[in-house]
Amino acid sequence: MSHDRSKEVSLLGEAGTQYSFNYDPSVLESFENRHAYRDYFVKFNCPEFTSLCPKTNQPDFATIYISYIPDKKMVESKSLKLYLFSFRNHGDFHEDCMNIILNDLVDLMDPRYIEVWGKFTPRGGISIDPYTNYGKPGTKWEKFAEQRLLQHDLYPEKVDNR
Repeated sequence: MSHDRSKEVSLLGEAGTQYSFNYDPSVLESFENRHAYRDYFVKFNCPEFTSLCPKTNQPDFATIYISYIPDKKMVESKSLKLYLFSFRNHGDFHEDCMNIILNDLVDLMDPRYIEVWGKFTPRGGISIDPYTNYGKPGTKWEKFAEQRLLQHDLYPEKVDNR
């Protein structure tokens, strides 16, 4: 088996990286999951997410947690970084951003299971933490997604100061 993945992705290792300041799902790249015979989680912690409030145009800051169980494809991490960066000037509510990210990653990878959780810093004394998930229909992951949704915040985190 060849270990050369150079033909699967184009952004990784590219010195002249272009950063889009406008929402751009076209930058997302995927590559083959060589371990599709096994269920396993891939987790991304993205502590520098920013978007804009669609009403005030003020910046919103969050840590985004993306966890998924791949099927045949996986998301390439540099393309994910560029994709998340593209929200910088995107005006949308927190809940919309998390659902857009989930939808785009489902479209890209068709994973067995995926969840996207945004933990936004407070503005006006309130923080918002939208959680969304997806389990592939007709599989055990559909039921798993339902259970995770029902229990995802059963044990709330301790927050000292975000």
